[in-house]
Amino acid sequence: MYKKRIELEEGDYYFNEEGYRVFTEKYHLRRGYCCKNGCKHCPYGYDKKIDSFKK
Repeated sequence: MYKKRIELEEGDYYFNEEGYRVFTEKYHLRRGYCCKNGCKHCPYGYDKKIDSFKK
């Protein structure tokens, strides 16, 4: 199933010291779902190590 992309807004991401784009909690909430990639600022509580959501 294809999910519609949302346009990036100011505050949706920043670049870390290595130059990678890091999405913020604000972006994840606007997107509306968890991608299960273990994102640093995941507001949904997903833990990639155990492949489950924290309670």
